[in-house]
Amino acid sequence: MRLSKLPELNCDLGEDMSNEELIIPLIDTASIACGGHFGDEISIKESLTLAGKFSVKVGAHPSYPDQENFGRKTLQIEFTTLTASLKEQVDRFKQVAANLNIAMDHIKFHGALYNDAMANAGLAQNICKWLSENYRGIPIFVSPASQMLFWAEQFGLKTRLEVFGDRAYLDNYQLQSRTEANSLFTSIDTVEPHLRSIIEQNQIITISGKKVPVDPETLCFHGDNPGLMDFLPILREKYWR
Repeated sequence: MRLSKLPELNCDLGEDMSNEELIIPLIDTASIACGGHFGDEISIKESLTLAGKFSVKVGAHPSYPDQENFGRKTLQIEFTTLTASLKEQVDRFKQVAANLNIAMDHIKFHGALYNDAMANAGLAQNICKWLSENYRGIPIFVSPASQMLFWAEQFGLKTRLEVFGDRAYLDNYQLQSRTEANSLFTSIDTVEPHLRSIIEQNQIITISGKKVPVDPETLCFHGDNPGLMDFLPILREKYWR
């Protein structure tokens, strides 16, 4: 059964990609790095200005405070230290956006923090409590069947269900580690079967071959995917026009 409504296309940006001006016209929503894994006021402003030109919605993309590892390594830090950094990152984004009269659409965590919060019940509970106290009313991007989805609902947070159009999935809806082969789809031949299964059959085919149901509201392609501009224009024209 085909999805009744196509998900929005989103991309993680503001990460020093040279082709951002080519990506933004092809997407509906962008999550902008705001200093944890990459970014500063200048890079945020550049991405937001470009997004505004094409009426693309924008959200904050905070992460573990770890630019050395691009936010892709789990950090063992105190929760108060983590939330202090996250607040600094989100508020940096909000301030730059406010200066440009651009509304904040959502919050989406990046990299290891995204994966950790989706899988770890304690971390998800603490983050959702913190979000409810600081950013209630702002939608949070969450994965299907995740701890973040469960705890966001407990704290009455708005959510937007996200799946990835260029990543391989495990049977439990978690992403296969990038350290594993074929975890990132970089060509039309690998991306399109994955995407077609989601759009036309409401399911993800996992790396084991299992079919797990899904009904996403937003679908992400990574801005740093080396094959993005080879397949994204084709997919946008074929499925979203």
